[in-house]
Amino acid sequence: MEQQELQQSIMEFEKNRNQLMNISSQKQQLQLQSAALGAGLEELGKTKEKKAYKAVANILVLCDVEDLKKELSDQKESSELRVKTLQKQEDSLIERLNKLKSTIEKAAAQAQGQVQSNAQSQPSGEETKITNDSKSGKGKK
Repeated sequence: MEQQELQQSIMEFEKNRNQLMNISSQKQQLQLQSAALGAGLEELGKTKEKKAYKAVANILVLCDVEDLKKELSDQKESSELRVKTLQKQEDSLIERLNKLKSTIEKAAAQAQGQVQSNAQSQPSGEETKITNDSKSGKGKK
């Protein structure tokens, strides 16, 4: 793989990683919203009242409990559907990131192998071998 292709792969990896973080954040917000809607539906299910207040902008509006249940149920269903869509996008991005990571690692390993083979093929003035002396803990030349 050429250096330019490697750089493009790295840039694409970073872009996809940022996209994944954004999608994960959106998904988490929607999951929280869905949980809050579920809690609201649960409370409406417990009440014996026929009317309840709902927040609209900065005001509370009195409305029918059954209408409010339907509205919250629809909002919850919509949130859950969007969570599923984001989960699919997240899975797709993770798969793409894993492929890019593999490609980048292979290219880096090939580049490292080329550097090592070039270094071995060029004669050096003096070879130095470093070993570990297990008794003293110091290296030898």
